[in-house]
Amino acid sequence: MPVIAHFSDIHLGQVRPGPDGPDGGARAEARAARVMAYLEALPGRIDAVLVTGDIADHGAPEEYAAAARVLASGRWEVLTCPGNHDVREAYRAGLLGEEPSAGPVNRLHELPGLTVLAADSSIPGRDEGRIDEETLAWLDTTLSRARRDVPAVVAFHHPPVVLHAPYVDEIRLLDEQRLAAVLRCHPQVAAVLCGHAHTPAATAFAGLPLAVAPGVVSTVTLPFEGGEGIVFDHPPMLAFHILDEQRRLTTHHRIVLP
Repeated sequence: MPVIAHFSDIHLGQVRPGPDGPDGGARAEARAARVMAYLEALPGRIDAVLVTGDIADHGAPEEYAAAARVLASGRWEVLTCPGNHDVREAYRAGLLGEEPSAGPVNRLHELPGLTVLAADSSIPGRDEGRIDEETLAWLDTTLSRARRDVPAVVAFHHPPVVLHAPYVDEIRLLDEQRLAAVLRCHPQVAAVLCGHAHTPAATAFAGLPLAVAPGVVSTVTLPFEGGEGIVFDHPPMLAFHILDEQRRLTTHHRIVLP
């Protein structure tokens, strides 16, 4: 059974607002490093670590240099996709070791018993997301060529549904029906995995399970919880996704304490 560790929104370089800041971005890096240390120390095996976007806070080269260092694993393959805070050119150069390019960052990862399509839902210069025509075509073509007997998950940053968190819903994925139409054409797709919300959530999209990863740098709260809507004192979290022989997704969440 494939197992993926999933977290999101590490925002390296972010300075915490308020009387405890500025911190030079050290806090964000320490929280991401804490999550990675937890995963490196696991006594059992997982198949990959997935980070669904907002790797950097400003898209600066030094933030991706930090990401390459913090996300480096001696045990697990680490898969990433960009978010609205990421800059494609610097992301490619600093995190992927590729030539800078402004096109969408889409990657296919073939794991034992699982295909992961990490797609780019970012719109350069905007906070909301969209799966553009190039990425839709890539998803359709890649899934058409992939083995039907191997389950696939599609991962990107922006949730394609309302999560009832106003701060997030205002900048969610746009034109999601086009993506839904593509996914419905490929029965091997077992789930959709996202980030961006800074809160763990579970719902459905295009008839598939949709799992939203918790954020690492901060937590978004819901209206009935009160407060400012963004909390910096909650500990970072991660999700473990397990895909069984019937292609059913089970998700467990873990709080990562110091």
